[in-house]
Amino acid sequence: MAKVITMPRLSDTMTEGTVASWLKKVGDKVSEGDILAEIETDKATMEFESFNSGTLLYIGIKEGESAACDSLLAIIGKEGEDISDLINSTPAKVETAAVEETVVSATPTTNNQQPTSLPKGVVVVTMPRLSDTMTDGTVATWLKKVGDKVAEGDILAEIETDKATMEFESFNAGTLLFIGIPEGGTAPCDSLLAIIGPAGTDITGIAENFSATGAAAPIEIAKETVSETASTSEQAPASSSNERVFVSPLARKIAEEKGINLSQVNGSGENGRIIKSDVENFVPGTSAGAAQPTISAPIEAAPVTARPVVPAGEKMTEEIKNSQMRKIIAKRLAESLFTAPHYNLVIEVSMDEAMKSRTIINSVPDTKVSFNDMVIKASALALKKHPKINSQWREDSILINYHVNIGVAVAVEDGLVVPVLPFTDAMSLSQIGENVRDLAGRAKSKKLLPSEMEGSTFTISNLGMFGITEFNSIINQPNSAILSVGAIVEKPVVKNGQIVVGNTMMLSLACDHRTIDGATGAQFLQTLKQYIENPVTMLA
Repeated sequence: MAKVITMPRLSDTMTEGTVASWLKKVGDKVSEGDILAEIETDKATMEFESFNSGTLLYIGIKEGESAACDSLLAIIGKEGEDISDLINSTPAKVETAAVEETVVSATPTTNNQQPTSLPKGVVVVTMPRLSDTMTDGTVATWLKKVGDKVAEGDILAEIETDKATMEFESFNAGTLLFIGIPEGGTAPCDSLLAIIGPAGTDITGIAENFSATGAAAPIEIAKETVSETASTSEQAPASSSNERVFVSPLARKIAEEKGINLSQVNGSGENGRIIKSDVENFVPGTSAGAAQPTISAPIEAAPVTARPVVPAGEKMTEEIKNSQMRKIIAKRLAESLFTAPHYNLVIEVSMDEAMKSRTIINSVPDTKVSFNDMVIKASALALKKHPKINSQWREDSILINYHVNIGVAVAVEDGLVVPVLPFTDAMSLSQIGENVRDLAGRAKSKKLLPSEMEGSTFTISNLGMFGITEFNSIINQPNSAILSVGAIVEKPVVKNGQIVVGNTMMLSLACDHRTIDGATGAQFLQTLKQYIENPVTMLA
């Protein structure tokens, strides 16, 4: 069935968007995670990803045109599908919604209080919608408390979504007058999050009036935004002044092509945002000042949770509230296990040559490659030779991915995240190592962006560092397979008819039987084994 894609609301202040450019045209195939278009908001130009797969059947807003949020942007469905009813009916629905929102906003019902316009300088901050799949958010931490001064760019709170925990920045200055959602509290998108205004301002009735409207149309939306996604911003290394670098996607791309360090470029856009002309006109050595050395904050020891003393013979339990991440993990893994018929293939790999090769590689200055990096590289090359492993199941077809985006499972405090290495097969071993360390580090500090955890075509999970020799994983759908990597074990092996000491590692491939037959999975493992046992072949 065809899916209607509407103009997204990418920030609290966004009421309409402009299509800067379409990256797909009518008739093009669209995969989940593909960039459909670049959309200009009131703050930035952002890449808009598809959360559906199919064929782009209709474009409702042409390049350069603007439309209100929730307007018909595009329709994705099966090739040749009749969408005339959707085209004719969708605008009416959008218009109706807009009318209803206007009515609700204009005539809020309150508890015996007469709603009036907001006091001068007061703004209402709402829970932002950070992705198409986000319906509610949890306040992980408030970094400001009621009464604190707030400056533009200050981080108000950390918001936990269904994909990541993200910093929530203020684009307004004032005093934090009210907090609508306490730490640990969860609320739907567009709920009242906070109120900012001049110190001492009487805000009586504002929160009550807002709640009474059902949070459908906030009285006034604050200029707040979460740390820009990977498509719209980059964060400079932390400095003593907590300065950040904001950059447009096009400017970032040009900077990468020219090898320009964005931290040295002065932005002329809104809030100091770096735009295309800033990068094109940049001359090395003419920046405002030399880059200041990075000052690392002292690492605080993790708080030790006191365990309750349980007297002998007594029962005691503790109830821990599920985080958004834990809820999503439970939901998606249960769906995967009970919808995809899993089976596992196990193979033992000799690691002697890999160990020798790694020692030689790491002897190169400033180079650090792990065994996991070698497995990732070998898997990427094997996937190119066996694309059926790199597939996705659909009701009426199987989607074969000829690009390789490997997701690497990373354990974090609250559960598990899977950052993605795009076009892994094109990366060198050292590039894979650098990217994995960067992603894993930011995953553990909850700084990963949602876009960095989307679009995987294959997943690798490694528990070898914990001494686990062999295990089976649950497939990370929509992938069709996941590789489980065990520890390297020194043990007696037979070589050329002789018993010698060798180093081996167990690999277990969990496959979705709907897309991958046993022989196909076995052939993939044979190729993977050849690459790992003879690392020099990865250079061919």
